[in-house]
Amino acid sequence: MNLAHVKPTIFVFLLFTMINPAFAQKKKAYQIFTSKGKKVTYKKILKKLSAADIVFFGELHNNAIAHWLQYETTNDLLQKRELILGAEMIEADNQDALNQYLKGSITEKELSEKVRLWPNYNTDYKPLVEIAKNNQLPFIATNVPRRYASMVYKKGVKSLDTLSTKEKAWIAPLPFAYDAEVNCYKKMLSMGAGHGGDNLPKAQALKDATMAHFILKNHKADKLFLHFNGAYHSDYYEGIIWQLRQTNQKLNIVSISTVNQSQLKKLNDDAKGKADFIIVVDDNMPTTY
Repeated sequence: MNLAHVKPTIFVFLLFTMINPAFAQKKKAYQIFTSKGKKVTYKKILKKLSAADIVFFGELHNNAIAHWLQYETTNDLLQKRELILGAEMIEADNQDALNQYLKGSITEKELSEKVRLWPNYNTDYKPLVEIAKNNQLPFIATNVPRRYASMVYKKGVKSLDTLSTKEKAWIAPLPFAYDAEVNCYKKMLSMGAGHGGDNLPKAQALKDATMAHFILKNHKADKLFLHFNGAYHSDYYEGIIWQLRQTNQKLNIVSISTVNQSQLKKLNDDAKGKADFIIVVDDNMPTTY
């Protein structure tokens, strides 16, 4: 287990559980369940993941356990399959700079200057990028540049027609798929409390469609594409997965979601069906921000 990138509070917790097995048995940090709520071991889900074409690891962005498991899962899958990594957290127009970093052509400081990195990049996503760099793996920046999602929210989908050919290469081909009856988009409309009208879920759909587009564009039949994204983008097999299915129904897709609960003994009913595997984290666990 590589703990070099783990937050200090989580490091102390994990270290204590390793040197005190009795405590570890009573105070677990997480439990993994199947979609129907049956407890499952990490070893068993690894076997399922390794047989997939595409794996979606849905996270809570500030959840240290999810980030640690992403790191461990990536390393473990690398022992079983050739991997392509990709993430919501880097936008498509930053792909060239990311590639330069992976090849060693620019420094980490230059990467931070050229790429719009998330505030928690160093603690939560840098370890994944470093796996790609150290093992010469592709790392695909799948998300739409935020300014284009903002355009859709403020001015509607038709505003994308004003983009140049170069800019359109950083988004899903137009027109992208959208169905207002897909539950994640219906919920997005209600969460927006009317702000932006239909433009809010359409902006979300643009993100999902763009991530699906770049996953399909870079997926290879003999390799496993491991994608990291906020759980909402893949929960209930909607979002990115729904977008992928509009193009290819035959892909073997396995999804993971992350939830917080006050107890780890059983999966709460409202979390059932979110994904093939649900990581339940004790809601007392400190967050990364």
